[in-house]
Amino acid sequence: MKIIRRSILALLTLAAVASAQADTLADIKARKKIMVAIDIGVPPYGMTDANLKPTGSDVETAQLLAKDLGVEMELVPVTGPNRVPFLLTGKADIVLASFSINEERKRVIDFSLPYGEVQVAIAAPAALGIKNFADLTGKQVVVTRGTTADKALTTGNKDAQIVRYDDDATLITAMIAGQADIAATTPSIVKAINDRKPPKALEVRFVMQSFPYGVGLRKGDENLRRWVDGWVKTNLANGKLNEIYRKYHGNALPAALIAGAQ
Repeated sequence: MKIIRRSILALLTLAAVASAQADTLADIKARKKIMVAIDIGVPPYGMTDANLKPTGSDVETAQLLAKDLGVEMELVPVTGPNRVPFLLTGKADIVLASFSINEERKRVIDFSLPYGEVQVAIAAPAALGIKNFADLTGKQVVVTRGTTADKALTTGNKDAQIVRYDDDATLITAMIAGQADIAATTPSIVKAINDRKPPKALEVRFVMQSFPYGVGLRKGDENLRRWVDGWVKTNLANGKLNEIYRKYHGNALPAALIAGAQ
């Protein structure tokens, strides 16, 4: 195990040194193309439409970023586990993939200012009067197994009758079929349920947890980080990032996130 850890540390050190010696922003402008790592398997952040064309809030955000930078965008498909390796090995210039900012990741890579936020919430019909965790005691609540929402719900109220499904698609089907009235999930899933006309329309009753996410960058890419931070500030102030978020997630960005970037 020590040998493996030393090898990983050496790889990260070499990547950091190489990045510090490079000017990725200049390279991007010279090649007139930015390589953006996006996970197209996590709707509504990244997905494919009926014509198998990539779409989603992260895809549209990346397209806006490339346009404002004056270059073409090359989408580099990634999954959750390989977002950091693709960035560190130069397979991507940046990562836009619902990339939550946390201390563990910040030890390895840098992040821009947050441009969005992952929320996990309790959704239910307004008539139920759900306002907080205490109101869930004894009530059936559905959730997707192993998700952040599952953890937040279990921590918030162990006395709720929690029904776990293996994926979001099954949870959505259960809600549409009227098998449950309360769900612990994301606002985007709530929108997907309401779009399919369930027996009772859902509302986000309260947010359990929020996780800001940003653009992932290699350490040492200071010129690129400063440009991206400025871009985030500009497009939060002019409403373009909020417009994209609302389009795919069904609700606006938190006011505190927008204010924090000013």
